[in-house]
Amino acid sequence: MRARIAALLSAAAVAASLAVVVPAAPAAATVGCSGCAVVPGGADARDEGFVVSEAQLHQMFPNRNAFYTYSGLTAALSAYPEFANTGSDTVKRQEAAAFLANVSHETGGLVYVVEQNTGNYPHYCDAGQPYGCPAGQAAYYGRGPIQLSWNFNYKAAGDALGIDLLHHPYLVEQDAAVAWKTALWYWNTQTGPGTMTPHQAMVSGAGFGETIRSINGSLECNGGNPGQVQSRINSYQSFVQILGTTPGDHLSC
Repeated sequence: MRARIAALLSAAAVAASLAVVVPAAPAAATVGCSGCAVVPGGADARDEGFVVSEAQLHQMFPNRNAFYTYSGLTAALSAYPEFANTGSDTVKRQEAAAFLANVSHETGGLVYVVEQNTGNYPHYCDAGQPYGCPAGQAAYYGRGPIQLSWNFNYKAAGDALGIDLLHHPYLVEQDAAVAWKTALWYWNTQTGPGTMTPHQAMVSGAGFGETIRSINGSLECNGGNPGQVQSRINSYQSFVQILGTTPGDHLSC
């Protein structure tokens, strides 16, 4: 299962450079998804307690796609209340900055919503899974802030979030809160090729470098692609400055 979950990472790496801007779809697009338990994109669940303000998010992502709303992000926070809400104020701000820096790298500054190379789409169906690909062979391409890919990742994320993403993967590109939730699912629960979740890396003091390892370390860390690692670090350093804190130690992997 670890290898299968890790497949998200390589797909995310591909999708980060092969994505396209898509407009936000209306909420009505989710009609027919029984039991999806979708939080409305306009809900502002924890904006007052979140360490990133809407103005700061805009400063970080001045060209972000209109799909990636601040209200969608704050609505998603209730799925993982420990995110950017654990430890000291400094740690909270560092974690938020780390998450958004990695997301920025994966989406070209929150510009890209779906994977551009449609030729890749049929490759993300692992037909060997007992549940198959009920939404279609080509339905599980990269979407959202961390470019969720593969049928088994849609199922795992959906099961964790209480949303039927296996049958309704398009929700990730239609509902901003769902999109943000999938990114938070990975951040808070998956280790990828690393040894800890990105959330654990930030709250334990292991540092930003370990978040890179958990997201795309198999391709970038240990000299694999130092330019990409530095790009993530640069974004992180910029974002912690916007949030009025320091980056801490262990920035690289």
